[in-house]
Amino acid sequence: MEVRSFSRNAAIAPKKARLILDEIRGKRVDEAMALLRFMPTPHARLVAKAVRSAAANAENNYNIQPQTLRISEAYAGDGLTFRRLRTRARGRADTIRRRRSNITIVVREEEL
Repeated sequence: MEVRSFSRNAAIAPKKARLILDEIRGKRVDEAMALLRFMPTPHARLVAKAVRSAAANAENNYNIQPQTLRISEAYAGDGLTFRRLRTRARGRADTIRRRRSNITIVVREEEL
């Protein structure tokens, strides 16, 4: 059985989130949490929150033990994009795009 968790409009660009998600895809939940805890990027906390949520959903909604869960899918899509202006020389302006992402974590119970 697979259980999903979504983190909508997380304050991380999807390109940066995918770098983190590539590291944890296919790992057991406890191994992934250990990896995320010691990653140098502060954005790993946002991904860890989504992984914890998926494990909690499996435990509370389907009575699946968290020790038997494996991350089968992990991906990040585009969320909202905030557009800001930065002033430039000679009265011009550049657009800054502050990207956000929708993070999806799917955990599946592994057979023992």
